[in-house]
Amino acid sequence: MLISSKLPVHRADAGYRGASMLPGAGILHGFRKGELTVNILIAGCGKAGSLLAETLCNEGHDITVMDIDREIVTNLINNNDIQGFAGNALIVKDLLEAGVDEANIIIAMTDSDETNILCCLMARKCGAKHSVARVRNPHYAEQLVFMREELGISMMINPEFQTANDISRMLRYPNAIHVETFAKGRMELAEMKVTEHSILDGIQLAAISAKLRLHMLVCAVKRGEEILIPDGSFRLQANDKIYITAMHSELSKLYKQAGDFKSRVKSAIIVGGGKIGHYLVRQLLEQGLQVKVIEQNQQRCDELAAEFSKADVIHADGTDQDILLEEGLEKADACIMLTGIDEENIILSLYAKKIGVEKVVTKINRASLLSISDSVGLENIISPKETTAELVLQYVRAKQNSENSNIITLYRLADNKLEAIEFIIREGAKYIGKPLKELHVNAGFLIAGIIRGAKRIIPSGDDVLKVNDSVVVVTTNRKITSLDEMFSI
Repeated sequence: MLISSKLPVHRADAGYRGASMLPGAGILHGFRKGELTVNILIAGCGKAGSLLAETLCNEGHDITVMDIDREIVTNLINNNDIQGFAGNALIVKDLLEAGVDEANIIIAMTDSDETNILCCLMARKCGAKHSVARVRNPHYAEQLVFMREELGISMMINPEFQTANDISRMLRYPNAIHVETFAKGRMELAEMKVTEHSILDGIQLAAISAKLRLHMLVCAVKRGEEILIPDGSFRLQANDKIYITAMHSELSKLYKQAGDFKSRVKSAIIVGGGKIGHYLVRQLLEQGLQVKVIEQNQQRCDELAAEFSKADVIHADGTDQDILLEEGLEKADACIMLTGIDEENIILSLYAKKIGVEKVVTKINRASLLSISDSVGLENIISPKETTAELVLQYVRAKQNSENSNIITLYRLADNKLEAIEFIIREGAKYIGKPLKELHVNAGFLIAGIIRGAKRIIPSGDDVLKVNDSVVVVTTNRKITSLDEMFSI
């Protein structure tokens, strides 16, 4: 049954051209504010599906949500400019009534991997142009390529696997709060905090290269609640969070000079052995770390122990202080809190920091808790549902953009107020071959790096952009879909 939104036809200020959308009329193609609007059907409105609907609605797309729980659908449409349908994602009649035949993209986000896969297959047969399925079961991980290529599913998302990747990267770079990678790992964007009495406290950005003898670029600064794209005259100060592009060797030198150097992580304790823990154990063992998992479910412990003989798997309550001390939390280089309860993860993380663990990673899903985590001193935060929204947003933006540049990677940083986006430059762009200093860059943009084959370039005014370059852009202007939007040519 189609449930009307608060605005059942279309917004008067939406700038549509063409036919209007009426309740029950399906999903129509249109333009919003001069930008291509993607028509998206989301099947499954749990925590991740709901966040995704809100995120894509805020991007200006036409969203219809579908769930068997009518109350969930009603709550979503009452708080967002979207349409909703109470129905089953595996019934063709329901899919058609929800407008799947005119959808640009269907995103299957139910709790069942099998339902998501079958829903995408049915949707494509009904006329949906592209399909995205959330598939979380570790046993399906090795078949994702087959399912994408042979079954025609456009994108397969495994939030737990991607979250484990993010954690693994945090541990590889223990001095940074976060490290995002571009061009298949050939360039990093690191986030770090300027501490009091650090060599960075009070330094002018233009003087960093000469004073510290480092080749790096400060792309953005978070000062309080303000996000800044700085120029050379900008001075850093204590408690600034800065976003830096540099070679890994240069970042290591920076950490040493800044007096905040942490040695390589050699041992890690994971509290919680769910799906994220499963993927993470495998990755950390491959990196040569000593890994200990504390999990209170006996069956889960048996499964982990059988698969990972080199890891220590402890059947115990990881929220018990005595257990944590007995298992050597004080001596661990890192701990990762992955229980299913956000509040437990926060409390455990604060305790670990108090007893001196240098690298503490905390899983938090609730948006209200994400917003306060930084204020209580927790910096290394991961959120599977935020990761899912980021991956889908990247995919949707890629479907919108121009012929001159294509989005490859997209990260949202600084409480989603900052974006770091990787573009591939294609033939025909007007800015190809022109020195950057001759191009007029719009406010709120900065080119953070250029990857040309195996060469990584921290850009200066004399550098030029070439066809097939990977270009990393940091911007406070959200919703950009093409590198063209950066320049006034």
